[in-house]
Amino acid sequence: MPEAPRVAIVGAGFGGLWAARALAHTPVQVLLLDRNNYHTFLPLLYQVAAAELEPEAIAYPVRSILRRMPNVSFALAEVRQVDLNSRRLETSAGAISYDFLILAAGSAPHFFGTPGAETHALPLKSMADAIAVRNRVLLNYEKASLEPNPERRRQTLTFVIVGGGPTGVEFAGALAELMKGPLRRDFPSLRSSPGRVVLVEAMDALLPGFPPRLQTYAAERLRRMGVEVLLRTPVTRVTENTVTLKDGTHIDAETVVWTAGVQGISPAAHWGLPTARSGRVAVLPTLQTPNHPEVYVIGDLAYVEQDGSPLPMVAPVAIQQGRFAAQNVLRQLWGQQPLPFRYRDQGAMVTIGRNAAVVQLRNLEFTGFPAWILWLSVHLFNLVGFRNRLLVMLNWAWDYFFFERTVRLILP
Repeated sequence: MPEAPRVAIVGAGFGGLWAARALAHTPVQVLLLDRNNYHTFLPLLYQVAAAELEPEAIAYPVRSILRRMPNVSFALAEVRQVDLNSRRLETSAGAISYDFLILAAGSAPHFFGTPGAETHALPLKSMADAIAVRNRVLLNYEKASLEPNPERRRQTLTFVIVGGGPTGVEFAGALAELMKGPLRRDFPSLRSSPGRVVLVEAMDALLPGFPPRLQTYAAERLRRMGVEVLLRTPVTRVTENTVTLKDGTHIDAETVVWTAGVQGISPAAHWGLPTARSGRVAVLPTLQTPNHPEVYVIGDLAYVEQDGSPLPMVAPVAIQQGRFAAQNVLRQLWGQQPLPFRYRDQGAMVTIGRNAAVVQLRNLEFTGFPAWILWLSVHLFNLVGFRNRLLVMLNWAWDYFFFERTVRLILP
């Protein structure tokens, strides 16, 4: 389609992928760029870190997704510079020109300037991060099984999770179940030295933004599972073997998993884009950037306020923005004015462990087994690819009925 307008989409996450789908079979030429050749279902990333799912179960090849979209192509490339005036991307695969640009490059971990956190804490934002966390957990158990010193053993088997949002809560529950189930049977010599999971949250409750009843349920359920939940406890320093809290308390731990926050990708500030809170790009209500109506920013990278508050950095927001940005691009091509974006909040849900979850659907609140079944169904339905759905369902069923996790592998 050499005559068609060129639309470049940076990022094959939820926002970018759904924007490409919305532009399929339209009179534009779409190029989707990403540094990975797969789409990652990030809501289940923590289960890779907790040895519940293999990485391939939540990843799907981008080219397979785009196979039936004749006007959409893919490039394995990393964007290094955006030349807004020349409408050109400088990438690892060369220069790429565009008529319209949709930036959906996602976010990065936010350490809030905590000394030592960026160096010693493990983030949980990508597939590589999840594999690194899983490796660390399993390697620490192997190390502890050969450690004669009880204090050193206890330090090796102490895992501190910083951040009581959805990712922190879900990973804390999954890690506690892994340690009390399969790893306890794998390492009988360590039964006298049980592992320790500590969830640290700076606010006065877990799951900010959820109703108080659901917050209380999540904290109580985690404590029943053996997780130590520390509220109103900011982390002030992280070292190789210690976590220091604001009240001066020290937790001896070799593993710190950081889920406390995310921010816009750092290159965005150097691309000439206006940045707002947490390094996100300040966009107009239409998701366009000021002074460049041909550039849209969506997903975690976009800072958009609605009803006086910024929209959360979650997958449903990115999906709706991806579709909406594509529609506004088509409106511009048809000579119409782009419309302002309005997020339709359909609720939120977080799983805590076996038979336990919290779900908020507008004015309805669910906890326990019904919420857990609803969480399973929604996540299974939204996975990309029938094979992935089948793999995830089989892994969940095996874990549920046999209390076994087969992906306890230490990989490069």
